[in-house]
Amino acid sequence: MAEKIKEYESEELTVIWKPEKCIHSEVCYKGLPDVFDPKARPWVNVAGESDQRIKEQIDRCPSGALSYKLKNESVAGDTIEDEQIVEVTKGGPLMVYGNIKVKHHDGSETSKHRMTAFCRCGASSNKPYCDGTHKKINFEG
Repeated sequence: MAEKIKEYESEELTVIWKPEKCIHSEVCYKGLPDVFDPKARPWVNVAGESDQRIKEQIDRCPSGALSYKLKNESVAGDTIEDEQIVEVTKGGPLMVYGNIKVKHHDGSETSKHRMTAFCRCGASSNKPYCDGTHKKINFEG
């Protein structure tokens, strides 16, 4: 099954959203509510702020569900150099920043870039990745 991808375009920038990767952390909405409004349709308003501010906010997306590309350029922000950083978020996922390879129980492997959110609450329906369920079950950890 093909991954669902939505794109929102301005004159110079395309915002890319992959809903299946989104953990609904609200980092985008809280950072730029004039651009990212989950109650509006479409929920991304690329005219709500400058391209530079939108890019900066997208770079803060903890799941990597949001990315962007500039016209005539490849997708931005897909790689981080050699370093990996692991962050335990309060009441949320285990965030791994950097390029990693995830080895699954069935022997398959998945390459991840930029950042990856791993489930800590045990209730995700997308294990080992976080799907935002920790908010619904009021996970504390």
